Amino acid sequence: MPANSSLKIAVICSSNMNRSMEAHAFLSKKGFQVKSFGTGDKVKLPGTAPDKPNCYEFGVTYEDIYQDLLLKDKSFYTQNGLLHMLDRNRRIKTKPERFQTSKERFDILVTCEERVYDQVIDAMESKTPVENAPVHVINIDIQDNHEEATLGAFLICELMIKLSQSDDLDNDIDELLHDFEAKCERPILHCVLFY
Repeated sequence: MPANSSLKIAVICSSNMNRSMEAHAFLSKKGFQVKSFGTGDKVKLPGTAPDKPNCYEFGVTYEDIYQDLLLKDKSFYTQNGLLHMLDRNRRIKTKPERFQTSKERFDILVTCEERVYDQVIDAMESKTPVENAPVHVINIDIQDNHEEATLGAFLICELMIKLSQSDDLDNDIDELLHDFEAKCERPILHCVLFY
């Protein structure tokens, strides 16, 4: 159980399908208050050819996407793991959500790639801060495949446990991130924005 499970955490990738959902599932099992989001214009999943991705609007349910891929090519989407991933997703929440349309406030926003980190910063900066409540935006690069998503979920959880154990997160976070970056050997980006 995290020391300070009152931290509200959002994990964000591009489509709210793989990396953010794997971390969402993992953090939630560890007792964190967590939500997950995507920042893309559409929810994109690999198709049967590189130039033919499956695209869906945010808000289409994981169940509907699952059924769509099942009809298109059950054996292909079973083999590449998409049906398994969607099955996990639909047990966590109903549908992929877009970060830019969320009205919720979080203490920590964790992104899974630099492009998503930039999109989150743009979205936050386009809103006028109302309460001057800080939010830490942290990026850990995680490749968008099943193995990396699992490893990334472990890393994100380990970092959230460390951050949740701090009595003064705003004061301690730089040192905690520096130590974690050295340990996981991945570059970490961090900034503070306001709600």
